[in-house]
Parts: sequence; C-alpha cells; structure tokens
Amino acid sequence: MAEQVLATLIDKSEIIKDVYHFKVKAEKIVNEAKPGNFIEIRVNENTEPFLRRPISIYNLDKEKGILEFIFQVKGKGTKILAEKQKGDLIDIIGPLGFGTFKLKDYKNILILGGGIGIFPLYELAKQAKKEGINVNTYLGFRNKEFVMLEEEFDKVSNKLTITTDDGSYKEKGFAIDFLEKDIEKQKIDCIYACGPLPMLKAIQKLANETKIECQISLEEKMGCGLGVCLGCAVKKANSPKDNPEYFHVCKGGPVFNSRDVEI
Repeated sequence: MAEQVLATLIDKSEIIKDVYHFKVKAEKIVNEAKPGNFIEIRVNENTEPFLRRPISIYNLDKEKGILEFIFQVKGKGTKILAEKQKGDLIDIIGPLGFGTFKLKDYKNILILGGGIGIFPLYELAKQAKKEGINVNTYLGFRNKEFVMLEEEFDKVSNKLTITTDDGSYKEKGFAIDFLEKDIEKQKIDCIYACGPLPMLKAIQKLANETKIECQISLEEKMGCGLGVCLGCAVKKANSPKDNPEYFHVCKGGPVFNSRDVEI
C-alpha cells in the first residue's frame, strides 16, 4: 500500500556527472517496497513543476528504514531535486507499481541493464543472491565515462559482465551480444531487463526464440503514477488492430512479462 511521506535526506552524492544517489529515511515505504517498485517525488513545494517525478528504487535497507534512489538530471524537475541538501524533507509517494519482480522457483537468473536502466535491478540482484539464486549480470554503457555501480553489482552477482559500445572499458559491444553466448552454456530460467527500448526489444525477441521466461521493466512518462492521467499507456501484445487494448505502466507495471506487451 502506497504511503505519502516527508522523507529526510540523510546522504547524497554525484556518482558521475549529473547522476545523483540519494538516501532518505522512509521507514513506511521501505517496509512495503519490493524490487521493481518505484516512487513519485514532488520536487518543489511551489506550483511549478506541478507533476511529481517517477523514480525507480535502487536499494532498500529494511533494518535502518533507508530508501535509496538514483536519478539523472534531465530537466527542470530533476535539477531542482538535485539541489536538495542533507536534512531537507522530500515529499514522496510509494511504493508504487503492481508488477514487481518475482524470484520464486528460479535458480539461475540473468539480469540485463543498460545505462540508467541498471538502477532498479540492483535490489533484485541483491535479494536473489541472498536467497541462494545464481545471478548472472550484464550491464551495458555508452563508454567508460558512463560506467556506474560496477563494484556494487559485483558484490551481488555470481558473474558480472560490463560492456561499452566503443570498447573504452571492459568488453566492446552491447551487453546482449555477450549474454546470447552464455545462454547457450548455462541453464538460465528467467531473464530480467531494464534499459533503452532497442535493448528491451532485442531481449524480448531472444526470450521468445529461446522460450525463456522474461520480465522487462518499462520506462514511460508518468504524469501521476496512480493510473489517473492515463499518460503511460503501452499496447497489450496480440491486441486487436481495430480496437487495441492497453496497459498503463504505473498500474500494470512497470514490470511486465515480455510476452504480454508490444514494445
């Protein structure tokens, strides 16, 4: 059940240029949150910007009641958020999202993240490894300058592969190019992915071909995060062309079975 809280910012850092890592005290949200959930943040108490900003959950410290999220400054709202200082109160609604990641019955999972899409995958990898599941993680970045959280993901993965498009760090190419080879060698029973749309389309196609269960976390513009504004629609797979049906990412997702959506 979602809660609206005024969370105290207890720590912040800039992990690469214009990408910020915030830690806030938010026990009520942390107690209810699961991997794949997101939060909605009101960045300004004044009227502008009016809409809250949807941000994925990066890490949950349930013992201390600390919620961690990472975001990239992209516009006016996130710029205002990035200027918050330790001790400031942040208006947050969460946890939101129905389609959370599920780990039950899986023993050997594959996690695929691209760019800023890696953030919601960390809590999933952490919980999976804690439950004794074999975690194979593949993270792709544009170049060395954009590589983030390598050490953090290494600790929660049994195997970690880092790729850069230009080969400036670790493996050259796209992350999906390397996992295709490993799928043949390993008995992967589920894939989890979040990142750019071309990457998600490619992993959706691969999952269909290999008949491996696959869950994808979609990133759509959300005006409210509560299913009211209907601005985050995604077409249902095999929906009639003359009368298409839609999910709303904030309510039906943001995590979907890859077979269920047309992306």
